[in-house]
Amino acid sequence: MTGLTLWYDRPAIDWETEALPIGNGALGAMIFGGTALEQIQFNEKTLWTGGPGSRQGYDFGNWTAPRPGALSEVRERLDRDGRMAPEEVAAALGQPKSGFGAYQTFGDLWLDLPGDSPAAGYRRELSLREAVATVTYMAGGVRLTREYFASHPGNVIVGRISADWPGAVEFTLRASSPHDDKRISVADGRLTMRGALADNGMVFEAQVQVVVEGGTRTDGDDHISVAGADSAVFILSAGTDYAPVYPAYRGEDPHDAVTASVDKAMAQGYDALRQAHQDDYARLFDRVELDLGQETPEVPTDRLRAAYTGGDSAADRALEALYFAYGRYLLIASSRAGSLPANLQGVWNDSTSPAWAGDYHVNINLQMNYWPADAVNLTETARPYDDYVRALMAPGRRTAREMFEADGWVVHNETNPFGFTGVHDWATAFWFPEAAAWVTQHLYDRYRFSGDVAYLRECAYPVMKGAAELWLDTLHADPRDGALVVSPSYSPEHGDFSAGASMSQQIVWDLFTNVAEAAHVLDADAEFRARVLDALERLDPGLRIGSWGQLQEWKADWDERDDEHRHVSHLFGLHPGRQVVAGSPEGEAAKVTLAARGDGGTGWSKAWKINFWARLLDGDHAHLMLGELLQHSTLDNLWDTHPPFQIDGNFGAVAGIAEMLVQSHHGVIHVLPALPSAWPTGSVRGLRARGDVTVDVSWRAGAAEKVTLHAGRTGEIRVRAAVEGELWDGASRSGDMWSWEAQAGESYTMGG
Repeated sequence: MTGLTLWYDRPAIDWETEALPIGNGALGAMIFGGTALEQIQFNEKTLWTGGPGSRQGYDFGNWTAPRPGALSEVRERLDRDGRMAPEEVAAALGQPKSGFGAYQTFGDLWLDLPGDSPAAGYRRELSLREAVATVTYMAGGVRLTREYFASHPGNVIVGRISADWPGAVEFTLRASSPHDDKRISVADGRLTMRGALADNGMVFEAQVQVVVEGGTRTDGDDHISVAGADSAVFILSAGTDYAPVYPAYRGEDPHDAVTASVDKAMAQGYDALRQAHQDDYARLFDRVELDLGQETPEVPTDRLRAAYTGGDSAADRALEALYFAYGRYLLIASSRAGSLPANLQGVWNDSTSPAWAGDYHVNINLQMNYWPADAVNLTETARPYDDYVRALMAPGRRTAREMFEADGWVVHNETNPFGFTGVHDWATAFWFPEAAAWVTQHLYDRYRFSGDVAYLRECAYPVMKGAAELWLDTLHADPRDGALVVSPSYSPEHGDFSAGASMSQQIVWDLFTNVAEAAHVLDADAEFRARVLDALERLDPGLRIGSWGQLQEWKADWDERDDEHRHVSHLFGLHPGRQVVAGSPEGEAAKVTLAARGDGGTGWSKAWKINFWARLLDGDHAHLMLGELLQHSTLDNLWDTHPPFQIDGNFGAVAGIAEMLVQSHHGVIHVLPALPSAWPTGSVRGLRARGDVTVDVSWRAGAAEKVTLHAGRTGEIRVRAAVEGELWDGASRSGDMWSWEAQAGESYTMGG
């Protein structure tokens, strides 16, 4: 379908803004689509410098020498003076990074293509229905076609070059890499690139097998040439000796696994590989379909984006629906079981020194990557996130013990694949021990979506409990009022250090609330649950309405009306938390705060504001923020830009669109809670609500017309939906509130 395809009438020149991404979670590639020279830049997500073995030395961010009394001294100063400059706290508690490392590009495949004939009828596209990138054009009277996909079942990237004239396929395949510590060899149509990173000795290997139909294949020293073929296929796989196991983070040499992947894929053949890939992908992607009443004009996607006005035209809605589908595609492509979670750039990176190291920022960015996973019916894509968070516990326990003299575990502002749970010395972004609590929120919310008690017991609860143990040991009695506060506390990347900054308090409130609920569900840890509930009772909740009606960012009323900082972290309790309710005094104060902060910001900031306004039930303002993101923070290939490219904005916006259509964070499934006037008629199928419910809804003239709920479990369902319809046996209704005892596997329709 054209409506779910990104397409362009020229090759890409720029990696960041124009090339098209494919991926299978572990492997990613960017397709340029050149006619004389094709570039396929590729990644494998575990190829990182830094960590154990780094020439710089690696300390996991832990203090390299004991600092007795350092934390207490900072707390005492905050008790006395109320605030400290970030630079002062960083001098007392921070230290330079050592061996943190950075995500690495693996390299590039190049196809040297013959012929001087100009290309005609050129089209480069990415089908979101099929997860296949295609390049087609005419040259010398022959139609040439190239197809590319990244197979999760096969753990390979596959390309096929074909023509509509026998014997017309001709090219030379070669590879390059910026890593000097590599060697390239060719034998029997297979190119192997192998080396070990100079920084940390990490072994890496990629293999590319070329298979031809007709014609000839010739091996060179460092390249493979094809001539006179009817078609040709290349199969690429890659890996490293990384393993997600503390403290060494090293496993087996990748050679055997890479060889096995390429051999198995070669034996299957192209058609079977493509079919297996599409079956696997469609099982996830096809669960959800969004119709906003769009009409997709026959223009390339870059022109569709350039023409977007943020209004309510059918073409605008086409871009919005495409962007939603693209975000789901990107999550499938960058996060699948068996590899690391999506990083700041998903799985795609063309640099040896990417912005922010291409790392895992856990003061919002990693979390935002996974906001949509359950809501848009892609819970499987969150398995790498779950595994990664659990793997942080071992190094995080050491950091908690050495830095805080506390039980439990901790991670600060950013981390890497090597268990970096300590600190660095960037004054405004080095101290954020609340991150451990925040990252566990997703695990508990995943339980709330699924109702899977085994998952809660075995995966989510141990991680949540460990994060809570730290705060039970480290919360500080505020001399101002005796309430328990986080100290030192910092509202991300903004202002001074203090005690009890609003976001810190709201995160701990959220964690304690979740842990207490989980222990009750599991009928476990009664004594521990009692301790948590006691601390929750004494905890400063971090919700104060300030002098000009705003929700305060700090415990003291320091907020300024003209402050337009991109972080609005003190609205955590509104989203992704559930502490602030729309229409309450705190909800109204959140509106005042958002209005003062304005509608600007970086890409991820605008995406968060979509979610904020949706939670405040203001669909028009949520849609305004979506428009801001698409107009000013989206590149021609529809990637989000900070700038530079940072994928969290794509995922945050998808989550925001889902929040506009279905919400369930307060135990009620609210249908069309923030429907904007720009979407008067439409439908969505397959969104998920907490309680293991799948929701389909159609609407007309801005009102729900038909709502169908598919119950995955037996139990009460409560729905808020302004829709007319007959009650069924056992159902009750009061105004727009419906409730009934649902049976697992049954579907229930209102209206229609």
